[in-house]
Amino acid sequence: MPNAVVSQDAPSPIGPYSQAVAAGGFLFLSGQIALSPSTGEVVGATAAEQAEQVLKNLQAVLSAAGATASSVVKTTIFLTDLSDFSAVNEVYGKVFGASGASPARSTVQVSALPRGVRVEIEAVAQLPGR
Repeated sequence: MPNAVVSQDAPSPIGPYSQAVAAGGFLFLSGQIALSPSTGEVVGATAAEQAEQVLKNLQAVLSAAGATASSVVKTTIFLTDLSDFSAVNEVYGKVFGASGASPARSTVQVSALPRGVRVEIEAVAQLPGR
């Protein structure tokens, strides 16, 4: 049975969805954008600055489920401009490149993201003990 996962250290959803749902030994994390958990405001102007906040938010949700970045098996990165790919990739690599087995990943350009942000990242993680 699916269970919602909630972290007070990540922004509250801005719509009718869960931060993450645990089901079948996996954790399905909703896309995170660069919102401050405490203020709900966008953090950072550049894609790299926003990616840092996005990854902090994802790690907070992972932690609430007892998982870590090394538990992540798949991510999808949404960018409003693919010219930001290298900058986001550098920040992303600091979190997911250090664990040895980096997750599978897709990166796509989209026309717009919520709150006018430049980057959003969603993930799937294997829950501990599975």
